[in-house]
Amino acid sequence: MLMHSNLKKLFGVLGVVLLTALPMLAFGEDAPAPAPAAEAAAPAAEAPAAPTLNSGDTAWMLTSTVLVLFMTIPGLALFYAGMVRSKNVLSVMMQCFAITALITVLWALYGYSLAFSTAGMEKGVINFASFYGGLDKAFLKGVTVDSLTLAIPETVFATFQMTFAIITPALIVGAFAERMKFSAMLLFMGLWFTVVYTAMTHAVWSGDGGFFWDMGVLDFAGGTVVHINAGIAGLVAALVLGPRKGYPKVAMMPHNLGYTLMGASMLWVGWFGFNAGSAVSAGGTAGMAMAVTQIATAGAALAWMFSEWLSHGKPSVLGIASGAVAGLVAVTPASGFVGPMGALLIGIAAGVGCFIASTKIKRALGYDDSLDVFGVHAVGGIIGAILTGVFATSMDGLKLDLAMGAQVWIQVKGVLITVVFVAIASYIILKIVDMIVGLRVTEEQETEGLDIASHDERGYNL
Repeated sequence: MLMHSNLKKLFGVLGVVLLTALPMLAFGEDAPAPAPAAEAAAPAAEAPAAPTLNSGDTAWMLTSTVLVLFMTIPGLALFYAGMVRSKNVLSVMMQCFAITALITVLWALYGYSLAFSTAGMEKGVINFASFYGGLDKAFLKGVTVDSLTLAIPETVFATFQMTFAIITPALIVGAFAERMKFSAMLLFMGLWFTVVYTAMTHAVWSGDGGFFWDMGVLDFAGGTVVHINAGIAGLVAALVLGPRKGYPKVAMMPHNLGYTLMGASMLWVGWFGFNAGSAVSAGGTAGMAMAVTQIATAGAALAWMFSEWLSHGKPSVLGIASGAVAGLVAVTPASGFVGPMGALLIGIAAGVGCFIASTKIKRALGYDDSLDVFGVHAVGGIIGAILTGVFATSMDGLKLDLAMGAQVWIQVKGVLITVVFVAIASYIILKIVDMIVGLRVTEEQETEGLDIASHDERGYNL
């Protein structure tokens, strides 16, 4: 009860600070005002030429979409399943699979519209449309065989972005693994997707008028939208639910690290669609994004492995797999903006930083983030987001005019605002879900295992 009381006070203070400082923090001391009426009445510029279909870009984006979906099912499902105890192996697989179905339906009904509709947006003006799109694309209205986004079919773009919307809440599962009710998980994910994920996506990627877009935050493929977002939500969920029964005195060893290594390998391969696909073309930026993704991931895997070797005396399979994922996470926001050596340094920093966060810091603070969602995704995402400002260069027509220090400060502000918004919103949603259906299984169900308690099935018949 004391922890919950302190959490309420903390999130209340954070909320007041965020609402008070938001305009100044985003744009400086003088928040931008709407354009004068005289400017608004100026003759409209000549309309740009309508986009035309590029079959090469379309082919690459079709491939990327499949790769990103592959990251969740089966990649993330296997990665998480191997790290839990054998009595919970099916439960985390089921959660990843159910989230895939749930978010697909919600994305088609209204999620795509909330995330990418540009209705009401105005560059430099902070309003509701800075965070949420309109409903003019609800039920995928207007997304037809002939409609285009950039040079690819809008159907392909919408489905590609859907796969991002699927994996982000699925990542959160690892933080509360082995103790949340299945019904509570579904309700939380639906609400969290609606309130938090669509807002972050719209603010970062919807274009002029989007809150983070206008700030100048660089996030090529989802450092803030996906990883910091999921990692902070996961930490809040772990704190609200409390630790697993017996934690940390009872050993809770991964039951099948073969699954985890296979899942990490699938994530590594699928991540090329995640990062290189975010170029939305088959050009030079996609090629560089693919190269730096591979380099950063390898650097992080080795950095975590050697850190663990020096600290614990032996390198582990779980360590090198976790390090690889940390590198994938950290290079995600930077992948379209940095070169190979910048990516290598980002990967090394993420490998060491996420190792420390997932071992020493986690033990010191005593929270039970079951599968290190915060330690890998939030910490890795923060490292990557900030270092993007350090190593970003001009690529593929994108001109980065700001000095390194200025861009780093923009990245830091983006991280801080993301952390506060996601923490407060996630906490409120969790408390609402708790009031409606209750969050946690009973002690008896937790002891029995969620495979039997929630699904009446066993992962293994011995």
